[in-house]
Amino acid sequence: MEKFLARQPIFNSERDVYGYELLFRSGPQNFFDGSRPEAAAASAVDGLFLFGIDRLTHGRRAFINCTRDFLLRDFPVTLPPDRVVLEVLETVQPDDEVVAACRRLKNMGYLIALDDFQESPAWLPLTELAAFIKVDVLLSSELEQQRLSRTFAKKHLRLIAEKVESYDDFQRTLGWGYSFFQRYFFSRPEMLTRHDIPSNKLNYLRILQAVNQKEMNIHAVSDCIKSEASLGYRLLRYLNSPAFPLIAEVHSIPHALSLLGERGVRRCVSLVSIACMGDNKPEELIMLPLIRAHFCESLAPLAGLRGSANNLFLLGLLSAVDAILDMKMQDVVQEIAIGAEIRTALLGEHNKLRDIFDLAVKYEMGCWDALAADARRLKIPENAIPELYVNSVEWARSLLAGA
Repeated sequence: MEKFLARQPIFNSERDVYGYELLFRSGPQNFFDGSRPEAAAASAVDGLFLFGIDRLTHGRRAFINCTRDFLLRDFPVTLPPDRVVLEVLETVQPDDEVVAACRRLKNMGYLIALDDFQESPAWLPLTELAAFIKVDVLLSSELEQQRLSRTFAKKHLRLIAEKVESYDDFQRTLGWGYSFFQRYFFSRPEMLTRHDIPSNKLNYLRILQAVNQKEMNIHAVSDCIKSEASLGYRLLRYLNSPAFPLIAEVHSIPHALSLLGERGVRRCVSLVSIACMGDNKPEELIMLPLIRAHFCESLAPLAGLRGSANNLFLLGLLSAVDAILDMKMQDVVQEIAIGAEIRTALLGEHNKLRDIFDLAVKYEMGCWDALAADARRLKIPENAIPELYVNSVEWARSLLAGA
């Protein structure tokens, strides 16, 4: 049976990735509805081994959702305790059997997290065993978020703020003593002021403009790259890495451009420019558009859009540039010469490119029901999607490793 998996990063206060929550689903017929907990629990472990912990988390902790059956049948003991965190779902009744199972697992070295926590006397025994408490900032009031921090920080429990969608949410919960933060808040702009953009980042925008001209001038592109040392250096590093298996070793910028050809130059220089822009941003923010670019490109043939693969790659690559530059997307697209179809998709308007991009985002967020509906409408076979996603994660990781 096919396995589906998405992952959501969990950040520390420095916005470095501490771990990933892994969201599993077994095949196009999703049975994670509570009606078959035994199958759900077994599938989570099986899926983790199928994809491989290292492929998914790169040495960080994997946060695994745990049903009651998962805990009572000791499924977690097949997983390395130093690589996982066991999340007790809010739907689990914290009775004596569950508490005993969690105590047994803790004594074996496993870390326990309580998901979507809401304080009640029934959950008190589990708070004595837990290392983490996760608080949903959308479903709880600010007063409750602050109170939980005051209550549990004294017990040396680390609080994770979930569904943190804005920089303000991050700063507020950080100030209250929360240690970790989940969701894609890092992909939202922190400031929306043009004058705060460093000059070198504006250079990267100009280079993006040069490579995306309808009639690209390869000599002008070469001169732009030569004028920005960091871009030229990283371009050569990338091209000499396994992610770009060129026939010849690259020694100079003109040599690189001649080997790549026009299509390759547009793609590679755009990619490197985005990575260079994000040098002072969390690594995951740079990973996100790289994964999306490769993922969207990979989905193109399945949707009958093989001829739009390059456009989909660029759409995914530019999808987080507003957060990287702390600009409004409307302002970003005015700075770069991109096709009207890509521009429209970046601004959120529906077209064939945006439809593929939206499907990719639904997969990375684990929105399985919405994903299934989109896949049917776009005639993309669902069971082909998971491996494309994991391959895209690996590709992006290998690219950054080569930098």
